[in-house]
Amino acid sequence: MIESYITVNALAEKWGLSPRTVQIMCAEGKIDGAVKFGRSWAIPVDAERPADGRVFSGKYKDWRKKEE
Repeated sequence: MIESYITVNALAEKWGLSPRTVQIMCAEGKIDGAVKFGRSWAIPVDAERPADGRVFSGKYKDWRKKEE
């Protein structure tokens, strides 16, 4: 790999995520400096993990049910 860049698999192992999740983050532009070469992504070694946007509080659980 190009020096100062790492692969999706290496970054996924470093961050404790699946490689597919890292690929999606790259495609959505959430990882700064990620560049696609053919079918592979080159990610800067010093890339920071983006904030997790998922809701864990349960705030939206059963949001369709109306309170009576």
